Amino acid sequence: RCIDPSKINRMSTPAFDPLSVDIAAFAKQGGEVSGVWPLAALDRLRDEAHADASPGQGDQVEWRATGETRACRGGEPQVWLHLNCHARIALVCQRCLQPVDTPVEAQRSFQFVANEALAAAIDADSEEDVLVLGRTLNLVELIEDELLLALPLVPRHPVCPQPLKPPVDAEPFEERAHPFAVLGELKRKPLPN
Repeated sequence: RCIDPSKINRMSTPAFDPLSVDIAAFAKQGGEVSGVWPLAALDRLRDEAHADASPGQGDQVEWRATGETRACRGGEPQVWLHLNCHARIALVCQRCLQPVDTPVEAQRSFQFVANEALAAAIDADSEEDVLVLGRTLNLVELIEDELLLALPLVPRHPVCPQPLKPPVDAEPFEERAHPFAVLGELKRKPLPN
């Protein structure tokens, strides 16, 4: 990945590597960082773009991450990561198949817990996402995942810039009689005496 460390604004975190974040330490110190990454460096997100409008050098992902610990009655403090990221990407319009400039934004909070069983138990009752706390977290992958999940299912222009053209080899449309039209005619005819 081509993530330039100089594009990260260090607010309260002295050493921060977005590819390997110690979430427990980040949350404990109330870490807060933000930055800008080139959209082209996020391969999976870049692959979603329209073939004729791939992300260029000016296309960027802006993001902000904050860590937090919350006191928990009778237990260890809870470890939280709050994430906000947004970008613009030219997707394929599902009506006209031309590029449609689409804003994509994700705003999520994640609680980190000690193991999978605890994550599954808490996740069932929580509106927030629950993840297992590992040694480090790749923040770049997490941001890319969240932006991919935020992509619209059916991107399209409000009004397509060019009218749709029927395929050259399309047969002319023939209107067929409705299957119950015959019954309707029978109902209208007078019954014989």
